[in-house]
Amino acid sequence: MLKKRSPHQNRSIFFPILRILGSWIIIILMILGYVFSPTPVLAQLQQTAPIIVDGYPIFQVSQSGQFTAEQRADEANRLLRESIRNSNDPIEVRIDNNRELPVILVDGAHLLSVTSSDVPKGRSITEQAQLWREQLQQAIQQAQYERTVSYLVREGFISLVVLVLAFFVTKQLNKVWKRWIDPFIDRSINSTSSETGQPHTQIPTQPKPRLKFVSEILLTVLKGIIWLIAIFFVTSRFPQTRQITYDFINILRGTLITDAISLGDSQYSFLDLVLLIALLIALVFLAGTVGKLLRSRVLNFTGLSRAAQDTIVLMANYTLVFIGAIVILQLWGLDISSLTVFAGVLGVGIGLGIQGIAKEFVSGLVLIFERPIQVGDFVEVGELMGTVERISVRSTEIRTLDQISVILPNSRFLESEVINWSHGTSISRLKVPIGVAYGSDLTLVRNALLDAAKEHKEILTNPPPRVFFQGFGDSALNFQLLIWISKPYKQFQIKSDLYFIIDSMFRKRGIEVPFPQRDLHLRSGNLPLEVSPELINSLTELSSHLASWIKHQSNSKSDN
Repeated sequence: MLKKRSPHQNRSIFFPILRILGSWIIIILMILGYVFSPTPVLAQLQQTAPIIVDGYPIFQVSQSGQFTAEQRADEANRLLRESIRNSNDPIEVRIDNNRELPVILVDGAHLLSVTSSDVPKGRSITEQAQLWREQLQQAIQQAQYERTVSYLVREGFISLVVLVLAFFVTKQLNKVWKRWIDPFIDRSINSTSSETGQPHTQIPTQPKPRLKFVSEILLTVLKGIIWLIAIFFVTSRFPQTRQITYDFINILRGTLITDAISLGDSQYSFLDLVLLIALLIALVFLAGTVGKLLRSRVLNFTGLSRAAQDTIVLMANYTLVFIGAIVILQLWGLDISSLTVFAGVLGVGIGLGIQGIAKEFVSGLVLIFERPIQVGDFVEVGELMGTVERISVRSTEIRTLDQISVILPNSRFLESEVINWSHGTSISRLKVPIGVAYGSDLTLVRNALLDAAKEHKEILTNPPPRVFFQGFGDSALNFQLLIWISKPYKQFQIKSDLYFIIDSMFRKRGIEVPFPQRDLHLRSGNLPLEVSPELINSLTELSSHLASWIKHQSNSKSDN
């Protein structure tokens, strides 16, 4: 018989997997933040732009006269691409010092002039031009080499091996996951299934599908990371794909770091929002860790119930998240005071809309700290009867005898009559009515009922069962058997089993259970009925005809 774990046990398995998934998300966001770091913004602030060869930034050029850094870099990059694409012979990079400023030439074509704004402190213009010439010559030679057939064949083979290896690794990861992780989740669920004494049949519960779902998400994230690494490696091996990748990342990075959202007097980009989300996610996990430490180091030694501990931890988490969010928003640069009016209007609207939620929240606190009902109690609320599975600050979950989970608002337990069969003690008394036929031996009936109660293992011997003769009924002598049980949720099953035993006992001892019946007793010999003259005449005529027919039948038989 499978038994549902408590909510705390469910979370004990669910949260570690969720933490792993959250950690991967934070790592990915940090990587994205690093990859899309605002270097173009810094370049714009410094009025510089990169010279690029096949996706590799070589050096930065600055603004010169009426030409911006971007214009100089775009023209130089265009010339480099055309030269590398159209020339199969070695490309020569040299410096023309016959002009006012050193000019870098690529196969005799003007690439760019080296100005004083391009030179850092402590270096001359000539030295800077010579350094750039060497860097360009080396980059162009590498670019031409990467376009040779031997290089393409070798790197194509390596790329194919990497893709096959990524495919093999993901397949093996699937096998490892199914062999180790999934069975571990199943064992973790089943290992705690027998720790509670609550009634449950073999009906799947929600934690297992939820854990499976989180596990599949984590597996998908890991496989996605493997394929991203493989694809990034392959695209970085070829000049064309590397240039496309660089352009794509540069465009995406420019989109992310462009100010797109205005809050108050500040402008924020999409990357700022990504970093803010990462910080808020980290704050949520930090608050969860603090809550766990609060429970394990402090609350476990206070003697509070599990529901009370959960409520305190939940309130502590909300408080930490609220305060931490305000601090993060201020550090992020958002002026909180500019949102005061908006927050006030929003607060009034929310206040009007959450009156019901506030009512349930207060009711939940009363239930948790006064404890009129607790997790594991067998209760009856209106027409519902079942075991309390979970008590939260807003609602309470009850699992009925039909194994159906019913979520009830907490206020219902305070505003209506609630029968708690387990309050204080789970020992409860059941009344089993039974009727026997008139004329039965009452002592024999009493002994049979007591013997039947003794045969059932779920019926307590202390307090002992008792039999009361309730009186003379219309059809039977009415008795009532009082028994005591320690598992109220089994009362219907116990009653059914007991009736089977009583029926067997009565049959063995000759005790009859009567059918419902009514006896009619007349004080005089005649019924006081009045018959109409017409009916009397009809009956007389009918009787005469019947006598004639009988006489005729007798004469016919005599003649034969």
